[in-house]
Amino acid sequence: MPAKKATSEPTKPATKTRKRKAPKCFVLDTNVLLHNADSIFSFEDNDVVLPIQVIEELDRFKKESDEKGRNARQVARHLDGLREIGSLCEGVETPGGGYCQVLTEFGHNLPPSFDMKTKDNQILAAACFVQMQRKRTEVIFVSKDLNARIKADSLSIRAEDYETNKINFDELWQGYKYLDMSKEQLDHFHEEDFLEWEGDDFLHNEFAILQCGEEMAHGRYDKEERGFYPLDFANSSPWGVGALNAEQAFGLELLLDENVRLVSLIGKAGTGKTLLALATGLKKTIDDLSYKRILVSRPIMPLGRDIGYLPGSKEEKLTHWMEPIFDNLHYIFDNYTTEGLPGEQLDMLMESEKICLEALTYIRGRSIAHQWLIIDEAQNLTPHEVKTIISRAGNGCKVVLTGDPYQIDNPYLDPSSNGLTYLIERFKGQKLFGSVVLKTSERSELASLAVELL
Repeated sequence: MPAKKATSEPTKPATKTRKRKAPKCFVLDTNVLLHNADSIFSFEDNDVVLPIQVIEELDRFKKESDEKGRNARQVARHLDGLREIGSLCEGVETPGGGYCQVLTEFGHNLPPSFDMKTKDNQILAAACFVQMQRKRTEVIFVSKDLNARIKADSLSIRAEDYETNKINFDELWQGYKYLDMSKEQLDHFHEEDFLEWEGDDFLHNEFAILQCGEEMAHGRYDKEERGFYPLDFANSSPWGVGALNAEQAFGLELLLDENVRLVSLIGKAGTGKTLLALATGLKKTIDDLSYKRILVSRPIMPLGRDIGYLPGSKEEKLTHWMEPIFDNLHYIFDNYTTEGLPGEQLDMLMESEKICLEALTYIRGRSIAHQWLIIDEAQNLTPHEVKTIISRAGNGCKVVLTGDPYQIDNPYLDPSSNGLTYLIERFKGQKLFGSVVLKTSERSELASLAVELL
């Protein structure tokens, strides 16, 4: 019977006698599979070992309705597909040429200081056993849990984080560069509204701060024309929100440009990410009627408790998590409109469904067309979750993701592995995409000082 589809279908059944010697053997922790259900197929021609405790822990998560539950169920499907073509106890060949094995018995105890009643330590004991059995193979324990990696190292087991989909955050694309030029070049840019640039170091929709001494200008790079154009929306102030610095000007340019369908804004607290996204969304939805509504969502990360634990309807539950959104909307209404109180205006827009709140839990499976979709706090999403959200975008939809990779609440993500930075790395240079890193806090002098000192 053929295997069920995984990322790709295993091709050869396992044999009890394996002549091939695997370059490496990876023992996976449960959190790796919960992070990426396809991780068992990510190690090419190396072997993957899953202690039986991992399967038991996955069984606990399979009934959950969140991303971990879906991943737990998907892993079970992958393993069931492998089981149909061979014995998981002996090891079943994976598409990359390695073998996947479920380890059910191991005779190894950790030092007395380790509590063997915990699943984490039992998984470490299994890793020790594999290392003892495969003395000629490099055995590596893979976990998203920092403490588990530390404990593995104390047992002389090589430990690594799951590096697939991980990028070098220190080299994250900023979305703009400073460019020194001559007075003649800068004058030409102002006169012709274009400056040819033959260098290959700029990507499509990347910005440049063109400077000659104290004189400077802002340009946007067009990869097809191989040059810089002035900003089209340099003087725009949607709903009274104008740019206070170059980075915000670049952000507004991307947000107001209908040809850019996906925008990411990264920055620390007070840099204006969410404010810019909401203000431009109000202009495009209320004033220009380019979109049916503003749909706002953000990950629910309340110390592990899901949205369902709160009383009330879905809207009442979401209100608790959307207070930062309401704060920004109140600020916009208070400074831009003259009729009615900000709260009354917000209620009116929500009652008319011009502004809608949605939990990310309910986005899967939807097709979101002709809407201005804002995903706030996107740094708490995995690369797979970001892919799920972006793939929901239908015709006429614009997606804006905002977040601060330095403030991640998901215990298994960091600045290099979260979905927001992964998105930037994969999409940079695409004509439909633009991104800007906002560095200057404009909230208040106190907020700026706190960001700098704390």
